[in-house]
Amino acid sequence: MEAAQRKALTAAAVGSALEWYDFFIYGTAAALVFGDLFFPKLDETVGTLAAFATFGVGFIARPFGGLVFGHLGDKLGRKPVLVITLLMVGGGTFLIGLLPTYESVGLLAPALLVLLRLVQGFGAGAEYGGAVILAVEFAPPGKRGIFGSWAPIGVTVGNLLAAGVFWMVSQLPKEEMLAWGWRIPFLLSIVLVIVGFYIRAKVTETPVFQEAVKKRKPVKAPIFEVFRRHPREMLVVIGARLGENGLGYLFPVFALSYLTKNLGVEKGTALTAIMSGHALSLITIPLFSALSDRIGRRPVYMGAAIFAAIWAFPFFALINTKDPTLILVAMVPAIAIGVAGMFGPQAAYFAELFGARLRYSGFAIARELGSILAGGIVPFVSAWLVASMHGAPWGVAAYIVVMCVITIIAIYFGPETYKVDLAADRDGGD
Repeated sequence: MEAAQRKALTAAAVGSALEWYDFFIYGTAAALVFGDLFFPKLDETVGTLAAFATFGVGFIARPFGGLVFGHLGDKLGRKPVLVITLLMVGGGTFLIGLLPTYESVGLLAPALLVLLRLVQGFGAGAEYGGAVILAVEFAPPGKRGIFGSWAPIGVTVGNLLAAGVFWMVSQLPKEEMLAWGWRIPFLLSIVLVIVGFYIRAKVTETPVFQEAVKKRKPVKAPIFEVFRRHPREMLVVIGARLGENGLGYLFPVFALSYLTKNLGVEKGTALTAIMSGHALSLITIPLFSALSDRIGRRPVYMGAAIFAAIWAFPFFALINTKDPTLILVAMVPAIAIGVAGMFGPQAAYFAELFGARLRYSGFAIARELGSILAGGIVPFVSAWLVASMHGAPWGVAAYIVVMCVITIIAIYFGPETYKVDLAADRDGGD
């Protein structure tokens, strides 16, 4: 492997780790403490719903970030955008760790929280897409799946870091956790920001983008052209996101809240199960991605979505026992097979759906539109379904099945891409 390829893969993994560390420590904090810190005047259920609503606010900003930075990524190149988005996501997270709470400043506290969530979301709207494209456009023939998997592997590392740091601070007495312990995970994000900035500053522009620019000038308005020239691909991405992104946030965010608040399971037990699933995903993500290089993206993606749909009801039946071993049995395959089986090949698949001159815009915008319908609302909708059914989780299980079925339909009608020429001009004329 060449030095430029190694740098690109490292940059993709580190940036993705930062983005998802940021988003998942927020999701974890929303599940465990933000209701008490920023919405103390509400009862526990309503406070949790309010905290999950602020979690969803970040997703509202993501498509706008995808529009702006996707445009810049197709006009100026992949590298400069990736540096900017890294600083926005990491900076927003660090500042959340410095926020005053409701007890100190009243309604200003949740207002500032929402503002920083918007900053995070705006930067994150193009962060992951850019990281994937960086890795995939450096890949040799026949290895785009495994190269692209470095970005979702980074996401998994971020999830593990988030769960691990929160597991450590959750060992504090509740008073200390609410007083200052919750700030530690947010403030620690500055380490990833510094490391990520250093690595990305040294990355060269991708050879695919350089070749595309040499052949033809960039599209004048990639935002508009991607909708005009790739409507089918946009719909495929949006539909494919529902199962992967919805479950990617349901298990570590909503399930954590459900286990600890509805079932009374110890935080450490719940976090251990989540961390175990993500740890195994470090193996299964590259395996599923490599498999997609051999047999195609669609069969691997659909197979994982089918498994996730079948596992939905057994998952809740197992965790409802409150038995730590059975919680582990439920969580690990849900994350390491269901989510990882979609998440791994998704990276290369989404990048391959678009031509080189519209790839960043198409990937970022479609992916983040899907995020609004999936991850952004899943914790809130799931908590509402449980509250509406007087604590029963079966509405959430049905919700999982619906999201997975939509994903299966989207992938079924989508094109197979694992053999396409990534550098070919498939974006039409100007």
